[in-house]
Amino acid sequence: MLQDYRRYDALELAELIRNRDVSAEELLETALAEIGRCNPQVNAVNRLYAEEARQQIARGLPDGVFRGVPFLLKELLATCQGQPIGAGNRLLQSIRAPRDSELVKRFRAAGLVIAGRTSTPELGLTPYTEPKVGGAVRNPWNPALTSGGSSGGSAAAVAAGMVPAASGGDGGGSIRIPASYCGLFGLKPSRGRNPLGPDLGVPWHGLVQEHVLTRSVRDSAAFLDVTHGVDAGAPYVAPAPRGRFLEAVGQPPGRLRIAMTAQPLIGSGQAQPSCRAALGDAAALLESLGHHVEEATPPLNPEALLKAFFTVVACETRADIEWAARLAGVRPRMADFEAETWMLGLIGKSLGAQDFVAACREFDLATRALGHFFETYDILLTPTLAIEPHPVGALQSTPFEQAMMEVFGRLGSGKPLIWMNVVDEMANRVFACMPYTPPFNVSGQPAMSVPLFWSETGLPVGVQCVGRYGEEETLFRLAAQLEKARPWFDRCPEVIS
Repeated sequence: MLQDYRRYDALELAELIRNRDVSAEELLETALAEIGRCNPQVNAVNRLYAEEARQQIARGLPDGVFRGVPFLLKELLATCQGQPIGAGNRLLQSIRAPRDSELVKRFRAAGLVIAGRTSTPELGLTPYTEPKVGGAVRNPWNPALTSGGSSGGSAAAVAAGMVPAASGGDGGGSIRIPASYCGLFGLKPSRGRNPLGPDLGVPWHGLVQEHVLTRSVRDSAAFLDVTHGVDAGAPYVAPAPRGRFLEAVGQPPGRLRIAMTAQPLIGSGQAQPSCRAALGDAAALLESLGHHVEEATPPLNPEALLKAFFTVVACETRADIEWAARLAGVRPRMADFEAETWMLGLIGKSLGAQDFVAACREFDLATRALGHFFETYDILLTPTLAIEPHPVGALQSTPFEQAMMEVFGRLGSGKPLIWMNVVDEMANRVFACMPYTPPFNVSGQPAMSVPLFWSETGLPVGVQCVGRYGEEETLFRLAAQLEKARPWFDRCPEVIS
């Protein structure tokens, strides 16, 4: 068993194995022990692959960058051959994936030892992780609070020290949101940077990208080095990097022109004082490092963008419901899905093709507006979220909303919920906490949450830095500079220390 396991990031653990200071077997048993110790408090890991991981080591590991490092996969998109698809849905718990996803293949080729899966909300739909299948994931900094979503299980596992890194996916902030709530570094890569094959091309109409949650910047860069690149049948690919992403870490970013804003970019949510304080603190730090920082807000239409985003996600959710039912060999039925998922799918079913196309055109307008904005600025700085971690259950549907969804769900129509403003109230409540992250899923730009600030109550509050499309290197250079100036790696949640 490795002493002080949490002191090491993934690259350091791999170096220990290369130097024969510890074996892959010992490292796996250490990780499994930490999962056993911490998981009862946070409920992050919903499926252990202990025996499979031991067998993976016994067969021999590839001589990759992360050879022997324990790793966890989010139970969404990152499928493992022969293992349940899961996706937080009761139907998919018994449907086994016919093959590894391309990203998982690349994780394995890097030498990672896959020790289990982490929890996700059903179909990854919410910015909190409280699925009926498996129960709520809790924040290691305070188990009464959310870890965020939809990669909340992965974030809680990394923050608790179970593993140094875990996979995540981001369709509206689902890497950045839990990174902010759990005090981690979380990068959403550019659209087309990481592979989504062999089956998917543009999940959620191109909103979704996969990567990892880590505690160090260099780990995130090294992971992107081993996973990025086109795979067979990909509909597009991001511009090739100039070199290795890890080489960018530690290189000076130069003097960057940075726009900062606390104005909502989608919807109308207003940042809490602690989130504004995190933004001001980051701006002052960036200025002290020699960057030019000024207030400027991209010329977006926040309400129109919210309507378009909701429309696309509703339509995609209906398609996901049909897909899950088809895999299970049953007809789509309310009993197999959570009420909110079913309701969102009914709304998607009720929308016309013209609604979907109009939403896509709104996406185009927003993407063009952001493209022009980034002709002037290198970086956009915002709070990652508008609120601190909230209590588990705070964003769940009210009893009245649940009752209405049950009634109209049985009737097979989502339109009455729209007419009664139930949908608007639910959407506004959820998007009020996340008015900064979704626009960059729309534009496909790389964006990261950086853990620079802790509130007076001792909770992490991330700030978001957004770069131009295809320019992850700039973000890694900046992140490494911030990490050196304001180290966060050794800040650990006391509740599980």
